[in-house]
Amino acid sequence: MNNRIQNAFKSKKNLLNMYFTAGFPSLHDTMPLAKALVGAGADILEIGMPFSDPLADGPVIQRSSSAALANGMNLPVLFGQLQELRAAVPETPVLLMGYLNPVLQFGMEDFLKKAAEVGVDGLILPDLPLDEYEEMYHPMFQKYRLKAVFLVTPQTSEARIRRLDALSDAFLYLVSGPGTTGGTTLPDVEAQREYFERIEAMNLTTPRLIGFGIADKTGFNRACEHADGAIIGSALIQTLEGTTDAPAAAARFVHSIKN
Repeated sequence: MNNRIQNAFKSKKNLLNMYFTAGFPSLHDTMPLAKALVGAGADILEIGMPFSDPLADGPVIQRSSSAALANGMNLPVLFGQLQELRAAVPETPVLLMGYLNPVLQFGMEDFLKKAAEVGVDGLILPDLPLDEYEEMYHPMFQKYRLKAVFLVTPQTSEARIRRLDALSDAFLYLVSGPGTTGGTTLPDVEAQREYFERIEAMNLTTPRLIGFGIADKTGFNRACEHADGAIIGSALIQTLEGTTDAPAAAARFVHSIKN
């Protein structure tokens, strides 16, 4: 059975997946930001669940995560806010992105059940071991009709990529290069291009979005040449830092990418 993620990839090209941290800049900004981003043209929402030790995230998202935790954000609060999710954004695919520790503390099945109840479509858990997912959690994800999204890096072996492709029924998250999100190091464009072309040549069945280091319209368009769209997070978070009207700032940011 298709869900909103699969439908989005079937109906659109050059998808823009916008990441933002739940509870940032203010505790109650989660739903207003979701509405503003979708209203401005975001095709997929990726809501970050703040965690004290976010391994894959760079300093910008780490700062937003620390601020959100200080604001009082946690999983029970987030699920409370997400009760309004489908009234706010009825058709837009929504993913939760975070780390395994808080999810396991909440209880994996309880977490998946709550996510499904509020209308979440999928999860990105970068530190969830693939073997563990396959052996223990894949049936649970299927039970609650939730999609797991896996990360592919330039170092990921072809055998593992093919395994991820076979397991996936959402999209593959292509990490654009080494390092963490929002990296300031200039990418090796030639190496990036070779990596993206190598993935393209594999003729995978799963759609692909490119993330990490994409900050503007130029970067978005370049990513769309090699994949089905792109993921932007740190650049939006930087835009939201210090703003007095987060939804308006978020909408302006999306317009700068899409228009």
